[in-house]
Amino acid sequence: MDIRLEKLHRWLEQVLDVSEYELKPASADASFRRYFRLFLGPQTLIVMDAPPDRESLISFTDIAKKFFDLGLNVPEIIDLDHEQGFMLLSDLGGTLYLDRLNTQTVDRLYGDAMGALVVLQAGTQSSPDFLPDYNKKLLIQEMRLFTDWYLARELGVAISGKQQQVFDRIFEKLAQNALAQPQVWVHRDYHSRNLMVTNKHNPGILDFQDAVRGAVTYDLVSLLRDCYVSWPREQVLDWVEGYHQLAQESGIPVCDSAEQFQAWFDRMGVQRHLKAVGIFSRLCHRDGKIAYLNDIPRTMKYIWQVCEHDRELAQLIAVLTELGVAK
Repeated sequence: MDIRLEKLHRWLEQVLDVSEYELKPASADASFRRYFRLFLGPQTLIVMDAPPDRESLISFTDIAKKFFDLGLNVPEIIDLDHEQGFMLLSDLGGTLYLDRLNTQTVDRLYGDAMGALVVLQAGTQSSPDFLPDYNKKLLIQEMRLFTDWYLARELGVAISGKQQQVFDRIFEKLAQNALAQPQVWVHRDYHSRNLMVTNKHNPGILDFQDAVRGAVTYDLVSLLRDCYVSWPREQVLDWVEGYHQLAQESGIPVCDSAEQFQAWFDRMGVQRHLKAVGIFSRLCHRDGKIAYLNDIPRTMKYIWQVCEHDRELAQLIAVLTELGVAK
């Protein structure tokens, strides 16, 4: 028996003051949260179930209100119960960016997403200390998921002391790259499975509860070098250049050099993709979510592409080759 679901139904009946409604699974993310779509006559709402011993609603509610006030299209909080871990939200629809992205739609959809990203980053100026810093400790902890969960657990390879020293140097270099950039509000998972196609005020933005204050290129990497869909390198470079110009015009604190911005972007991507590969492996082995393994080859390809063009990161390719990791 799903005890939490029973409790959720009781809570909804109290909140809505009705007993006639329909509840269907909407989605599950890479955490302990789950979502349902509630059908109440012609109206639909989203219900979040976040077990309080696993997930806190506090960061979600605080960030949702702040982003909503900026004018971003995030779900509006209708009701919540912190103690039980239940939340009732407005419904941004069921069409993911991932479902609509193709060669005909990508420029328009990414244009909307980059416009919203400018709004998010510009919001930093209104309350610089609102979000916690994406600090060096966290950046390196994330990259260690790659060695601990992908190399050691998924591939079963043994890393020598010398090889670990190479990883440590690379992780340090990538963390310094992130910290050297202008620091802005970062969604942290700004990609095609968390952006919704909406008829008005596109895109709808989900899964922002882990937002931090970090590198200006982080969310742009999440969007343009998405772990779930990929585009030709030259096309991505054009989008990065376009965003750099847009950010400058919008007062976002970016460097004047397009080449420097591109270098920041490339190395930021390696940090994020090392983390993502580690998380995908952990989701499989710890949480039984094996489907995420299918996204590892695409994500690894991004790492190789950047490191092959970056002399200082070439050591990462060398040690992966020693360990027999396929390109």
